[in-house]
Formats: sequence, C-alpha cells, structure tokens
Amino acid sequence: MNPKPSIQPNRRHLTILRQLCQLIPPYLVPKLARETGVNLKERTFSAWSHVVAMLYAQIGHAWSLNDVCDGLRLHVTALFAIRGARPPARNTLSHANKVRNCAMAEQLFWSVLGHLETNFSGFCHGRRKLTWRFRRAINVVDSTTIQLIATCLSWAKHRRRKAAAKCHLRMDLASFLPRFAIVDTAKQHDSIRAKELCAGLAEGEIVIFDKAYVDYVHLWSLEERGVFFVTRAKDNMDCRVKKRLPKSPDKRILKDELVELNNPASKKKYPGLLRRVTALVEIDGKEREMVFLTNNTAWAASSVCDLYECRWSIETFFKELKQTMQLVDFVGHSANAVKWQVWMALLVHLLLRFQAWQSRWAHSFTRLITYIRSALWLERDLYILLKGCGTAGGDFRWLGSPEQAWLPGFVSNPMGQPG
Repeated sequence: MNPKPSIQPNRRHLTILRQLCQLIPPYLVPKLARETGVNLKERTFSAWSHVVAMLYAQIGHAWSLNDVCDGLRLHVTALFAIRGARPPARNTLSHANKVRNCAMAEQLFWSVLGHLETNFSGFCHGRRKLTWRFRRAINVVDSTTIQLIATCLSWAKHRRRKAAAKCHLRMDLASFLPRFAIVDTAKQHDSIRAKELCAGLAEGEIVIFDKAYVDYVHLWSLEERGVFFVTRAKDNMDCRVKKRLPKSPDKRILKDELVELNNPASKKKYPGLLRRVTALVEIDGKEREMVFLTNNTAWAASSVCDLYECRWSIETFFKELKQTMQLVDFVGHSANAVKWQVWMALLVHLLLRFQAWQSRWAHSFTRLITYIRSALWLERDLYILLKGCGTAGGDFRWLGSPEQAWLPGFVSNPMGQPG
C-alpha cells in the first residue's frame, strides 16, 4: 500500500491539475467504475487515481510508466488533494491499463462532454457562418491513423511490417466537438465504419465525408432517412447523365448534372439519382478539377463546394489532437491500454477546450497546453493565469492555419468570387 502523505491537503493545494480534474463531477468516476466492472479490479489503486494518472500522462507528455509514476510521487501531497488520488507503482499502473475495461474511459469522455453541454450551453453554441447559412446541423466524418510499433503491438498489425490504430470521428461543425467516435485497429476500410458513424443522424441534417466512406448502400440509407450528404465521386464511378441543371454564374463550376448509376449491381444498391457537380479548385497554385456528389438538388452548385470545404476542419482537429496530446509514445502495449490512452487524450483535449472558451483564450491551442503543462503544479487560479498570459491580443479562434487545409478556391466566399 502506498504511504499516506505526511501533510494533509488544504486550500493551499489548489493546483492547476486539481482545477482541471474538478471539471469532472465527483460522482461520475465511481458510477462508471461500477457500471463497467472496473471497481471489481480495485485494491489499493482506485479508479479515480487511475483517471488522474492518465490525465497527468497526457498533459505532462509522459513517455513511459516511470515518467507518470515518478512525476506523481514527487507531488504526493498535492495529488492527494485531488479527491484523495494516490500515486501508483509502475506495475500497478501497467496492470490497470491492461485489465480495466477501456469502456470506462470512453463513457467518461461522453459523460463529461454531456455535463459541460448541459451546464454551459454557450460552450456548444454554433460559431461557424456556414451553419447559420444552412440553418441545420452539419456533421463532418473522417478518420486518422495512429502509428504503432509492429514488433510490440502485434494485435494492431495491418500490413507485414506496420501496425496502427485508427480513430473514426463524427464532428459537429458548429461546436467543433465530437459527436461519435470509434477507436479500433486500422485493418478495416473506412467505408465499413460509415454506417455506424452516421447512425445517429436525424432527418434534415447534413453529413460530409471523403470518397473513402462512399458506399452506395450507405448513401441510399441516408437518402431514405432524409439526411443530406456531400462527398467526392470515385474516379471509376460508372454513370450516365439524366438531366443537366441550369449553369451556375460561378465560372469555376464546370458542370451541374443529375446522374444515375450504370452498373446493375451499383444501381441496385442506389436506385435513385445523384447530383454531380464538377468544379475547378485551386490547389498549390494550380487549378484542378474535382467532382462532388450530393443528394440535394435545391442548393446552389457553389454551396455544394462550400460544404465540402468544411470537411477540412476535421483534419485540423486531428492535427491539433495528435500534435498536442501524447499519442506517439504509449505507456502500454495491449489493445485495452492503447484505447485508454486515446480516450484520455480526447478527454484532456475537451477539458482544455473548455478552459480556453471560459477564459476567452486568444492564442493557439498549442500555446495553451504548453503553458498549462509548465504550470501544472502551481497553486494559482487557472482562469486568472490564462487571462494574464502574454501581451498579444486578438479574437478567439480555434483554427490556427485554416488556409493550409481548406480548398483555397472556396474559402469563405459564398458568392463564388475570387478571394
């Protein structure tokens, strides 16, 4: 059993880490531990201590189990002030990551997200011009690959010498927050996960995804449910034109057509008509032709391009997540341990996003996490600390460099004129 700290915590031990952990409701972790059976595997290392240790591993960018355990043991008194959390031994933390159900970490993320949405409605209000323009929910679907070491994590092998995990995500464009996620190996193709990712969409909503998620059975199910989709056509798509729509005033729109599939097998999967919009898009200073597909015939052709432009926002989300969270060095080699670390990375990202929103953080997200990491054990008010950071002003923005990801020919330009 770990020794108790010689100094009992008091108000002086209100560290930055403690303030971040206080965003998690006190009842939540014990409740989820009972529901997922994690409490049955507890002895001296509680589920709450486990969660705090994994939060610290993410914020502190711990490279190994020793980094986590030594860092927490050096601040045992301040750690005990976080609702009685205790530092683990190396083998204890390793065993917990291996045997404790990772479903607890997944449910914890969604529960904290729901808690923040319920109690701080402004945190999830729409901030995108396009969502106000279409007056409906816009969802973006994509995946990111997390490279792993094939010799250590054989369960994640998807090629002869490569291993990887994959995070499939559906993100709400208005709030820039996840709405559904799947963490699994990279063996399965994206199109197989498309049905699960879009299962929660309601009639009238919009979903945007790239051509890796194109599956005609899935597209037809979206059409039958009244969900609008925007994607890109595959290069080998076999179809014939049924009707040419009026030409758009935007000179970059080359074609606007209603098409039906030629192949009998494909036509059986999607018996309806698809709208195909061909446009010139500037990429790396050169204009390239791109073909978009949608099931909505009422939008302007330029609006279809503007919607697909939004897909790049999720790429920025993944870039922000992978560059700031600890998703390179894993403290466990089992599938359960890797999923624990990925879900805790999403949770830390959520907590920091909330703190940035609350303090009206005007700098980049990268600066936010490095600033908090350096002050993790300080006994300072986090809100005042963030408000007083730096001298540069500016408006609050999530996307640091959107021009690197968006389609340059359609950036914030609903009228279709060159920017």
